[in-house]
Amino acid sequence: MGINRRDFIKQLAGIGGIALFAKDANVWAGEQTTTLRDSLGVLVDTTLCVGCRSCEKACNQINQELPRKTPQSFNDNSVFDKRRRMTADSYTVVNRYNNPGNSGNPVYVKFQCMHCADPACVSACIVGALTKESNGAVKYDPWKCIGCRYCMVACPFQVPAYEYNNATTPQVGKCTFCFEKRTSKGKAPACVQACPMEVMTFGKKRELIKIAKKRIEKYPDRYIPHLYGEHELGGTSWLYLSSLSFEKIDFPKFGYISPPSYTEPIQHAIFKHFIPPLTLFAVLGGFMWFLRQRKTESKSVLNEEGQEK
Repeated sequence: MGINRRDFIKQLAGIGGIALFAKDANVWAGEQTTTLRDSLGVLVDTTLCVGCRSCEKACNQINQELPRKTPQSFNDNSVFDKRRRMTADSYTVVNRYNNPGNSGNPVYVKFQCMHCADPACVSACIVGALTKESNGAVKYDPWKCIGCRYCMVACPFQVPAYEYNNATTPQVGKCTFCFEKRTSKGKAPACVQACPMEVMTFGKKRELIKIAKKRIEKYPDRYIPHLYGEHELGGTSWLYLSSLSFEKIDFPKFGYISPPSYTEPIQHAIFKHFIPPLTLFAVLGGFMWFLRQRKTESKSVLNEEGQEK
């Protein structure tokens, strides 16, 4: 039994659609990421944070696309009763952690997009909606986004969030390092500027690393001897100092190699030109059709044998 016209059109449409996206495969992270030697970053000293949530308030005010919250809502300390993650409505959150070794004083930690040096989200985006800027920021363009949410799956920090409640024009939401309004002009992100305790230091990443290591060396009893983000997954623009092990404050333990370092050589080998993906998926489609035909023929034989008996 031959393939019918409907099945043929379905397979051809699927192959063409994949090939269309594959055509732009060279815009993935490997092509966009620069050496970023002078990229900007933020050093977060968690030992100084008091959980005032001024950073959350400043983030909500500068990002006009976020739902407006009243200033009083950021004085609600009941939010610390449970762990929070970033959402499409909140690009940064502060969580509280117990620290028995510090006279019972809790540790407060601010979370947001880490703005990786070699971001997995940028590599996974098939339409270039996420880009890595030369100053270190990972920027999102909602006009390019098709809602595939591959970035959410790819992100090792589980940062990008989706507007599931928006049925008409849903977008992916995440911190953009205040790129458009501040960091592209050399200004510190709004959350950094708003912090009354000077928990965060904004500047060139290489200088921030020097500052962090001097603090660890000067106050060995205050900090664990590790700067999170210096090497994790190839490095991140946000760097952290802590008095507790990072596993205890919800930072994943990663190696030093970024995910795109593993995946992009395979992607680029397959999708370097337009024809290879078309050929690849045509072969795969034909192979699947062949197996289905074999399965159909086997069933027919069994039915015939059953009828003869």
